[in-house]
Amino acid sequence: MKAVFATYPVAAQAKFNALREVIFEEAARLEVGALHETLKWGEPAYLTPKSKAGSTIRMAWKEKFPNQCTLFFNCNTDLVERMREAFPSEFHYSGNRAVSLDLATDVPEFPTRALMAMALTYHRNRAAQ
Repeated sequence: MKAVFATYPVAAQAKFNALREVIFEEAARLEVGALHETLKWGEPAYLTPKSKAGSTIRMAWKEKFPNQCTLFFNCNTDLVERMREAFPSEFHYSGNRAVSLDLATDVPEFPTRALMAMALTYHRNRAAQ
């Protein structure tokens, strides 16, 4: 992951490191089991392979949107729709798969933790319904 993050602008590196830390903290708090950190499409991705509790979270910085960092979620879920309903103005949304944050602003603590919790427990919560 460090090699991928190193290709991003410094502001994006800092944002992604903060987001990565939140992912691991929320995974521990929610007891979803060990996270698998890997690359999907050349981008850092986080999965819950043993418990299968969550849906993949993928992160990327794109030259097309140089002032944003983006979190990608499985487009076959309702995660982004639920995120948009819960936090309509805290993030930028793209269709049913992406949530972006401005590089120039701080990571909003509560909304970001809630997003990660939704993704990390997506399958576990669906099975409980």
